[in-house]
Amino acid sequence: MQYLYGFANVSLIIRVIDRLSRLGGFPLKALTVIYLVDRWVMRLHVSEPLNAIAEGNLIAFLQENGIPHKPSVSLLKAFDDLDLGTSLTQVMNDHQVVVVSHGAPDPIELYEFRSRFVEGLGYCPPTLV
Repeated sequence: MQYLYGFANVSLIIRVIDRLSRLGGFPLKALTVIYLVDRWVMRLHVSEPLNAIAEGNLIAFLQENGIPHKPSVSLLKAFDDLDLGTSLTQVMNDHQVVVVSHGAPDPIELYEFRSRFVEGLGYCPPTLV
């Protein structure tokens, strides 16, 4: 089972990661973060279905911070390849997406991506706040 949401900036993704890290026993199989220039897409891939209350709470929290995302065919194929164990570099080359993080939630990867991107641009676009 998976939950796919779009977010306006990296701070909202970090908020979700922080919340997930405080949930004990959450059956997270992988968290994937992809940067699409105008938004961030995050997929929560859970290893087992959540009970109705837990799922309702998760969806409410995700919708407070982002919006459900309808992925393109290319994005779906990128997720499939990541699940099959294809390297991040290969997925990015094959599907023309920027995979910032895949696997265990790690906000440090997001901070590093933001720092490198801002350093290259010389300013911080609103999606990287």
